Amino acid sequence: MCVAIWTIDVLRNLTAFIAILASLSLTAGAALALECREITFDKLPFTLCEVDIEADDLRLFLNDKDGERFGHFSSINAALSDKGQQLGFAMNAGMYHDDRSPVGHYIENGKEQMRVIPNAGPGNFGMLPNGVLCIQSDSVRVIETLEYNEDRPECRYATQSGPMLVIDGKLHPRFLVDSTSRYIRNGVGTTEDGKKAVFAISDRSVTFHEFGRLFRDELKLPNALFLDGNVSRIHAPSLDRSDRGWYLGPIVGVVEPKN
Repeated sequence: MCVAIWTIDVLRNLTAFIAILASLSLTAGAALALECREITFDKLPFTLCEVDIEADDLRLFLNDKDGERFGHFSSINAALSDKGQQLGFAMNAGMYHDDRSPVGHYIENGKEQMRVIPNAGPGNFGMLPNGVLCIQSDSVRVIETLEYNEDRPECRYATQSGPMLVIDGKLHPRFLVDSTSRYIRNGVGTTEDGKKAVFAISDRSVTFHEFGRLFRDELKLPNALFLDGNVSRIHAPSLDRSDRGWYLGPIVGVVEPKN
C-alpha cells in the first residue's frame, strides 16, 4: 500500500513538472516568434517586425483605463508593467484627428469605436482603394475596405487606413514611379494564409511606389496597407530602438511577458 501511494505521488509530481515545462515552453516560444530586423531593398533601408499570429499576442491600443489616449509606447509599457507584461514591438497604426481619435474604422477588444469610412476623400486615407487591418484569434489580414464592409469579418481588433499599398499582388494604381513625394512611411502586409503580418518602416524618406514594392517584390505579400507617413515610429527593443516624437493615435503592438 505504501509503495502504491508513493508511486501515485511520484506520478502526480511528474505530471505537474511536465505541465510547468510545457507552460514555460509555450511562453518562450511566444517570445521567440516575434522577429525584428533591418534590411536594405533597392538601396533603401527599412526595419521590419514579423508577427506570427498563432504565437504572438498582437493588439491595438488607443485609450488607457481612464479613457486618456496612450499617445506613446512608454505609456502602454507602463500600463502593461502592472500586469507583468511589456511591448515586444509596437508601431503607430492608422491616421488620427487632432484629438488623436481614429480617422477610420477602429475596433478594440471586439468593441467598435469608429465606423467604416467607405467613400473617397481628401488626403492619403481617402485615396481609394484603402483597407482594414483585421486581427482575429487565429488570423491577421489586410482587407480592402469595400470587401471588408461587405463580408464584415469578426475582428477582435481592426484599424482602417489608406491607401492600400498592394492589392491582390498589384501596386495601388495611383502610385507613380517618378513621384517626388517622399516621407518616412510605415505599413503592414499579411500572408495569403493569414498567419503572419510583417510591419515595416522606412529608415529614409521613400515614395509610395518604393514602399509598395518592398511589400510586393521583396516580402512577396499579396496585400499591404499604408499606416501613415511623417509621424511614423517604431518600438523594437530587440534592436535597441524606440522612436520618440509627437503623440500618436492608434498603436499596434505585440504583448509579451516582462523580462
